[in-house]
Amino acid sequence: MDFGIFILMQQRNKHKTSHQILRDAVEQTRLADELGFGGAWFAEHHFSNYGMCSSPLTMIAHCAAVTRNIRLGTGIVVAPLYTPARLIADVAMVDQLSDGRLNLGIGSGYQHFEFERFGVSLETSKQRTLEMLDMLELGLKEPKFAYDGQFYQQPESAISQRAVQQPMPPLWVTSVDPTFLARAVRGGHHVFVSGGDGGVEKLQATRALIDKVALGEGKDPAQVPVGVLRAAYASDNKAEVDRYLDCARYQRRVALSLKRRTAQIGEDYQVAETMVDGEPTLDEMRALLPVGPVDTVIERVVREIRAIKPVHYCFQTQMGDFDHPTMLKHLELWAKVIMPAVQREIANDPPHVAEPAIEAAA
Repeated sequence: MDFGIFILMQQRNKHKTSHQILRDAVEQTRLADELGFGGAWFAEHHFSNYGMCSSPLTMIAHCAAVTRNIRLGTGIVVAPLYTPARLIADVAMVDQLSDGRLNLGIGSGYQHFEFERFGVSLETSKQRTLEMLDMLELGLKEPKFAYDGQFYQQPESAISQRAVQQPMPPLWVTSVDPTFLARAVRGGHHVFVSGGDGGVEKLQATRALIDKVALGEGKDPAQVPVGVLRAAYASDNKAEVDRYLDCARYQRRVALSLKRRTAQIGEDYQVAETMVDGEPTLDEMRALLPVGPVDTVIERVVREIRAIKPVHYCFQTQMGDFDHPTMLKHLELWAKVIMPAVQREIANDPPHVAEPAIEAAA
């Protein structure tokens, strides 16, 4: 199992320009590479300050030139917003530019605000994404391919760019929708999930769902590679932890307003931050997430890993307006203290086995 960072590149206010936010993301990635992290992920968002990375593949192509070993992932490519043939060629080209270090995260998207401005219906995003998965597999694996789906058609074509990683770059399906989970299991792909602001019990429920779907597909749940994304921060300084939690809550507020179509977006593309009914307090978040003193974070990360048995565990760095130099120090703390301690704790853990109740239910 390895560790990674997830970079959302938010502009909570305008004390930082989009260019500064980009440069901070590159610096975090470069440092994570030097420190031995296994992966860095870049989110895709459009038309608001929720995320300033409109093209994670472009970001990866750049970061590949300033790093040596770290794997670089799309977190995610919002599949319905792309032309399939162009996406296939871009994926192969970026895999070449990164010397085979691309992790291809794919999802269906959730923000009406973005879809409306691309002229794509969010209501069809699920089926479009399933068809896109079919086309990515065909286009990246086969010398020539054709496709005739409900939403996408492709005459027989050859993609001139060929990925370094064969038969294709690792594909990470980012969803807990059983249909997408089943598709990932059938394709032998990774599943990438997030516990949100829930605790270990939520991760256990997610693992149980993955197991149930895998068993339903006739697969061994232990063979399903799972990645998990968390908001996590270690410090003995309570004010520093609270600042990180405040940024995590900001992210949740804006994401929900965009998803529910209640967002108030100014002429300067800034989304107003408003409270959400039923949202957790900072104390409630502190009790559930791997945040707090170093020993507490190590203990909670170990519990979460044992609950979901991931092959990859990553945490969010560039949320809200959290201080960039402080985050760089935090990356060093993870690499030098937290990651080695966690690896020692889980070194002799047995492989994952689905709970008997799950097997019986399947």
